[in-house]
Amino acid sequence: MRLGFLMLLPLLLLPLLRPWGVTRALSYDPTWESLDRRPLPAWFDQAKFGIFIHWGVFSVPSFGSEWFWWYWQKEKKPQFVDFMNNNYAPGFKYEDFVVLFTAKYFNANQWADILQASGAKYVVFTSKHHEGFTMWGSDRSWNWNAVDEGPKRDIVKELEVAVRNRTGLHFGLYYSLFEWFHPLFLEDQSSSFQKQRFPVSKTLPELYELVNRYQPEVLWSDGDGGAPDHYWNSTGFLAWLYNESPVRKTVVTNDRWGVGSICKHGGYYTCSDRYNPGYLLPHKWENCMTIDKFSWGYRREAEISDYLTIEELVKKLVETVACGGNLLMNIGPTGDGTIPVIFEERLRQMGTWLKVNGEAIYETHTWRSQNDTVTPDVWYTSKPEKKLVYAIFLKWPISGKLFLGQPIGSLGETEVELLGHWQPLTWTSSQPSGITVELPLLSVHQMPCKWGWTLVLSNVI
Repeated sequence: MRLGFLMLLPLLLLPLLRPWGVTRALSYDPTWESLDRRPLPAWFDQAKFGIFIHWGVFSVPSFGSEWFWWYWQKEKKPQFVDFMNNNYAPGFKYEDFVVLFTAKYFNANQWADILQASGAKYVVFTSKHHEGFTMWGSDRSWNWNAVDEGPKRDIVKELEVAVRNRTGLHFGLYYSLFEWFHPLFLEDQSSSFQKQRFPVSKTLPELYELVNRYQPEVLWSDGDGGAPDHYWNSTGFLAWLYNESPVRKTVVTNDRWGVGSICKHGGYYTCSDRYNPGYLLPHKWENCMTIDKFSWGYRREAEISDYLTIEELVKKLVETVACGGNLLMNIGPTGDGTIPVIFEERLRQMGTWLKVNGEAIYETHTWRSQNDTVTPDVWYTSKPEKKLVYAIFLKWPISGKLFLGQPIGSLGETEVELLGHWQPLTWTSSQPSGITVELPLLSVHQMPCKWGWTLVLSNVI
């Protein structure tokens, strides 16, 4: 047994103790074999769509990427070095950006209203990225947190209260396990992670604090720093999270808990950034992706072509859900706390689309076919308990007739409707399978939506 683990035991046992000193019988052991057997809380699969928010000190330079500090100071990429030389005085340090991180126009209620308008069912907010700046007043991040410096506000608390008071969204938090330049992490790293000073004194206390103080229903771990899960004591923490924490019944976790855990262990799989396999996976997964094609944080130099269009975003949502995944779509606020209008527009557009087509997204299941093998850009979801199949098509056929190669209809039983139109449509059967649907003759202004449409098929096989 390592000395580091012995040092860790008192810290790990404290949250497991009840007020009267009796430890509750564990439901899950601190092993992946046990933890991976925990059923994923049903709300997550039903939700299908969430919003990711990357906001931190990196939003002040707002250049290149949220990895600005690393690219400038560690990799010394020329474009980042030139950016600093051209815009800031000699000797300017990354830490100096925190004075400019005022969040002057941050309005949590306004953010919550935009999130609600997007049609999303959960939000995941960056409580701390790899730069180490905590968006709440962590006493383990002395002089490098949003209460002591910069905004001088508990950003996490303000957003949590607004989301829970003004929306129906589940509140979640992203947390980076490691920090690029923290001296204790660098010391542990130099020992090939035989030492565990950083997780004992920093990571684990902050994780416990986040859960106990803000009760997130998504805990989105990231940034293993090249260290294995036993260095982070991930299984010990997750056993507490699932057994004893205030969110033990509803919390969901991802798969980024140490080298080797991604796409293998945890509540649901992310596998990689922007992961979109295009086929059905046997385990619940999430496609975390960005509206900005190149960055998670806000970039002041981004051009309009750098942002995904609403048509592209609807397609990603549809194909993700058809293959059993959730879509976690990221925005990056500015350093002063505003959501750029391009992001707000995309969120509201998605909400407009979901008002019409949400029935084919929320609380659906995968069908026997994920997409149509004959007609391109047609994806399927289902509600078997209602004997419904949804065919979401992304291109309106010029002929006005849509051929679906997968469903098998039954005369006298099968009915077809267009979501938002709600008039029975005429269809004909094809052999050996498939149906041809006569779409209604609609003007542009009569269309139920602009970027993708859904046929509701009842009693098909």
